[in-house]
Amino acid sequence: MQQESVETPGGLLTEIFLLAIPMNYHPPSQPLPAPCIIDSGVVIAKEDMRRLLDDIGRVRYIHSLEGVIQSEGEGWIVEVFADYQQSTLVANYSLYLNTYSFDYLRLTRSPDGETYFDLVQDNRQLRLIPLSNPLQDPDMKARLNADTLEAMVTQVLSAKWDVQFEDEDDNDCPF
Repeated sequence: MQQESVETPGGLLTEIFLLAIPMNYHPPSQPLPAPCIIDSGVVIAKEDMRRLLDDIGRVRYIHSLEGVIQSEGEGWIVEVFADYQQSTLVANYSLYLNTYSFDYLRLTRSPDGETYFDLVQDNRQLRLIPLSNPLQDPDMKARLNADTLEAMVTQVLSAKWDVQFEDEDDNDCPF
């Protein structure tokens, strides 16, 4: 690190620290690989959090504040979304989870080998313990298929609207 003194327009001296970067430094040409998390680890990407939580189904939840349990119960994860302007809601056996309500998700394996999910934000934690197994629950398979179908329909309708807007724009063009 190199230190320089510079006179500012007001006549004061300011110290500036310059980092020495070697002239032959080249940033890596290949980006780092995406993380691979299997059964335990920390997830910070909101979309990854959403995908993990989206198909859990029925859960036991434990809400803690500064390590003290505030509430607990069972419910069904109705919706998982990422929106700065909406809240996470837990009421009436239903969980509406906003990934932006949390700093990260921690995956942990219990001593009996089951994975549970801790949604953490500052000193608040919402632990989700899955009570349903998508491999054994036929209702979960139907839900997964319905979610997949809904996503496909949304994409098709969105593409149709894009094509219609492009066609309308083409009609307005005099060339």
